[in-house]
Amino acid sequence: MQLRTEVEIDAPPEVVWKVLEDRSAYHEWNPFITTFEGPLEEGARVKIVVSPPDSSDFRFRPTLLKVEPNRMLRWKGTMIANFFFWGEHFIELIPITANKTRVSHGEDFGGFLLKFLLGQMGATQRGFVHMNQALKRRAETLYAATGSVDSGVPLDS
Repeated sequence: MQLRTEVEIDAPPEVVWKVLEDRSAYHEWNPFITTFEGPLEEGARVKIVVSPPDSSDFRFRPTLLKVEPNRMLRWKGTMIANFFFWGEHFIELIPITANKTRVSHGEDFGGFLLKFLLGQMGATQRGFVHMNQALKRRAETLYAATGSVDSGVPLDS
């Protein structure tokens, strides 16, 4: 099963990435991924807490598969083992113009338990959309305030 969402952000990929890589601030702006701890290094295991709308928080420790600054963040998590349930999450930054970025955000799911978790997929997709909108606000606010990536200006919304 696949979930896919997109949003266009009036800021360059470098600004959007700056927001995404500041994992210690996720709780300030991100309504879906409220905790993201660990190094942004391929192969690293990180701690993530997701808060889907109208659902309970879910904690897991995925492995980062791809960390390509200003372009791609991808991780994979499993429940018990791949056979039972897995999800491969991605956030891709696609430059549209010098100052505009399309964010493609989604996840592929599989495993035996997927059929029992289908009822939660609507909340998960809404969570992606809420995160996309929050990322858009945060990145556009940063870019409008500074006109650049290396500003030193706090990212408060």
